[in-house]
Amino acid sequence: MDEVVLKIITFFLLTLAIASNSNAYEVRLKNLARIEGNREVALIGYGIVVGLSGTGDSQKNKVTLQSLANTLSRFGLEVEENDLNAKNVAAVIVTAELPRFGEPGDRIDVSVASTGDARSLAGGTLLLCPLYGPDQRLYALAQGSLIVGGYETTSYSNKSKKNQTTVGRISNGASVEQSPPNFQDFSGKINILLNKPDYTTASRIVEKIRTTLTPNTVTAVHPGKIEIELNNQTKIIPFISKLENIQVSPDIEAKVVVNERTGIVVAGSDVTIGDVSIIQGSLKIEIETSFGVYQPQYLVRPSDSIGTTVVPDTSIKLEEETSRSVTLKGGTTVGDLVNSLKKIKLSTRDTISILESIKAAGALHAELIIQ
Repeated sequence: MDEVVLKIITFFLLTLAIASNSNAYEVRLKNLARIEGNREVALIGYGIVVGLSGTGDSQKNKVTLQSLANTLSRFGLEVEENDLNAKNVAAVIVTAELPRFGEPGDRIDVSVASTGDARSLAGGTLLLCPLYGPDQRLYALAQGSLIVGGYETTSYSNKSKKNQTTVGRISNGASVEQSPPNFQDFSGKINILLNKPDYTTASRIVEKIRTTLTPNTVTAVHPGKIEIELNNQTKIIPFISKLENIQVSPDIEAKVVVNERTGIVVAGSDVTIGDVSIIQGSLKIEIETSFGVYQPQYLVRPSDSIGTTVVPDTSIKLEEETSRSVTLKGGTTVGDLVNSLKKIKLSTRDTISILESIKAAGALHAELIIQ
């Protein structure tokens, strides 16, 4: 009998342990933070797109005409701007992101956007376009056929359009010509930057690194930055690999996000509400107006100023619905509140208004974000 009781107690304790651990989930440090200096370089360039079927820039865009003339001059063709027709050409801005460890010969995606009054870039081809970084150095060359995620059809005065037709993309459309600057300096230390600075999360990361990578000194500079001092024997690549795969339990802020346009309410499972009573009632007013014609009952002469008159007949109906109430005890979650409001058949917009009122009353223990 004692053995059976012992097994029951052991099973009960294991169940409690599993339940408590399920609430504190862990994620890789790689998904919570990044290594300082590990960032992309923004590239930008100016070019022209050709091959458009009459949907390019108009003649009033002198920049497009000048760009086309300059391009032709590179091939030994001297043409006056006034002799050019740019309806099949569009001036564009080209942008791209150069990866931190990009090497010459790598291919990257580019985005192309019209700068003039072109109607569509569909079917166009970007001519060779140099891409520069913030330091005005050339890092990549872009060229290729555009993919546009929309269309525009025009027939006489009728027009049909879907999505943006003046923005396109070229997959692997640029070739890297030069590696980006080295923003990482691992001379004696590594800095970790949290995606969302938080005191509790930073403290947990420091403790986890101390217990996992003991030979190194770890310090939280501020809630968004952790500094790790390295010794001379540390091998950078294996060390960073172990660092990124450390499992940490992040501290989640209590937030309720409400989208008024779509009526969507998103809240964490740990968002609670204090003691509150909700009473909701509505007054429905209907106003109906009908128009009748008043016709005189006796004969009149044409010279008399008497005629047919339109008379409005207005009726007003007031209907007040019975007030509906919901009482919630302290510790109730937002999910329980929403389910309770659905039971009394409240609309989504009424639910959002009630959440705003609960927050104003101080009973919602979370940050309320209205989008």
